[in-house]
Amino acid sequence: MTDPTQASPLAHRPELSPFVLNALVATYLLAICNSTFWGHLFRIFEGRSVTALVFAGAVWALMLLVVSVLALRRAQKPVLVALLITAGVTSYYVDVLGVVVDREMIQNAVTTTFAESKHLITLQFLGHVFLYGVVPSALVLWVRIRRAPVLRGLAGVGLVTVLSVALLVGLLFTNMKAYSTVLRGNKELMGSVQPLAPMGAALRYAKMMFKSTQIVVQPTGVDAKPGPLLGQAKKPILMVIVAGETGRAQNWSLGGYARETNAELKTRDIVYYPNATSCGTATATSLPCMFSPLTMDAYSYEGGLSNENLLDVLMHAGFDVEWWDNNTGDKDIADRLPVRPHTMKAEDGSEFCFPECIDAVFLKGLQDKADTITGNTVIVLHQIGSHGPSYWLRYPPEKELFKPACQTPELTKCSSEEIVNAYDNTIAYTDWFLAQVIDLLDASDRVIPAMYYVSDHGESLGEGGLYLHGTPYFMAPEYQTKVPMVLWLSQRFRDSLGIDEECLKAKATEAVSHDNMFSTVLGMVDVTTEAKDAALDLAGACRPATTG
Repeated sequence: MTDPTQASPLAHRPELSPFVLNALVATYLLAICNSTFWGHLFRIFEGRSVTALVFAGAVWALMLLVVSVLALRRAQKPVLVALLITAGVTSYYVDVLGVVVDREMIQNAVTTTFAESKHLITLQFLGHVFLYGVVPSALVLWVRIRRAPVLRGLAGVGLVTVLSVALLVGLLFTNMKAYSTVLRGNKELMGSVQPLAPMGAALRYAKMMFKSTQIVVQPTGVDAKPGPLLGQAKKPILMVIVAGETGRAQNWSLGGYARETNAELKTRDIVYYPNATSCGTATATSLPCMFSPLTMDAYSYEGGLSNENLLDVLMHAGFDVEWWDNNTGDKDIADRLPVRPHTMKAEDGSEFCFPECIDAVFLKGLQDKADTITGNTVIVLHQIGSHGPSYWLRYPPEKELFKPACQTPELTKCSSEEIVNAYDNTIAYTDWFLAQVIDLLDASDRVIPAMYYVSDHGESLGEGGLYLHGTPYFMAPEYQTKVPMVLWLSQRFRDSLGIDEECLKAKATEAVSHDNMFSTVLGMVDVTTEAKDAALDLAGACRPATTG
């Protein structure tokens, strides 16, 4: 029988002061959950190890300061657990996938859908969070805390705060010139500190969202009206804008990629722009930016919400406008459309949904629309495109041209060849899909059709240790910022609206960007408005001077 006088080993829990526990957690967070930070640190301070370690000491002082201020009294353990779990989650994306968790990434996370986010919840992710977040959290909950009286405890917090600030400032002042230069020129260094960087990003996102509640939308292009050629068109104009997803230009054979990923489009009479760049590196920024009258330099989340966009101006000119979505929503772009954005589902084409829908789900509805419209119409098709990490789900099995293809969202478990094969299959499928859209529209003699395709951003496939997208623009590789852009204008569209396609093709190698879409679409469909910037209208020099 167990001797009742002998205490269980579990009863011998270590007892720590609040300061010691906070210091241990701060040390753990910096030392164990920040592989990317340490990599940046020793790269930036190469050959200056002492200088690097002094800077790391300053970061530790900052970590202790934040922990001590937040983890007070009875809230100490819950706060420490929250910090540990947060670091466990974010360190996976930062250290394993090379993702940067900034304000824009927080915005992406908040606005994503379950269908999108579930592909990121893998066994590898759960194992990482368990090891780096759950296990240390359990240890925090297990130890006892030696509480001091309230006044003495608060005095202790105040003392730790003062000493942390003094240590932080003192260490930085040992070489302030070098450290200030590094902080100004290497923003990725502090941007990789877990969980401080995500906490700061979350606060900036909250501030941005609060400011957005005060926004009053300003009208744009209320003077918009049909130009002379649009007014004389014998049939309804049907412009299809395909908002692509995660298509990077480097993997389009139309732009010189060695592998044939554009076998279909190369046989269609299109204009391809090989030097197009995006407004951002994630959908939450790029998508509203490309529809905005603001250029990338002027665009902000608040600015985008404050001004009517391309769809509003088209409606002012008398167009019927619809948004069809096979992705994560319209990001407030379609807020003022009289018809609510339509999310594609199995009823739109069950053979293309298993259960997530691939982009061919758009085709039946588009055919029906082309057969029935009676007025000038613009339809936006928001693709799922090449959205990762589950690339193999973005095309049907029979369209898997490049093998072997990675068939897991845990990209680090696949070879580089398998990842590229899967991604290239998505590009080839987008190529096939766009060709189907072109053929469908061209075959409809009821309308005067055209198509404008551009991807919202690119994608990293493991180059430099980076996967997916969303890297801050100032440090993003071109894989995330160079995007494919395609114009297709039917012969009757060119004839009716006076556009010289050979002129377009002659200028297609020039640098273009998302900035061009707003004015180019308005110019192509001959909408006259003061909101259009003639310098950004790619078709402007290829139309008669009498049009808008």
